[in-house]
Amino acid sequence: MSNYDDTNRGQIWPNDRKESEKHPDFKGGLNVEGVEYWVSAWKRGSDANPKAPSLRFSIQKKEAPERSQAVQEASPSESLDDQIPF
Repeated sequence: MSNYDDTNRGQIWPNDRKESEKHPDFKGGLNVEGVEYWVSAWKRGSDANPKAPSLRFSIQKKEAPERSQAVQEASPSESLDDQIPF
């Protein structure tokens, strides 16, 4: 296990799956106070103002996979009681 703390840190890497100009040039992750986010970044266009930022970012919260509706509605004891024949 690593002793490195990623809290309030992030990283981006070149997007090797870029297929069109609309896809980000870089992708990565960001941790803000323990909450994980996806990061997408685009390089500044050649016609952009040279005093403008070099990269434009988009940040989206990473969501945990949703559990099925049946699992959310039934507690473990309810589902076991329904299956026991006596």
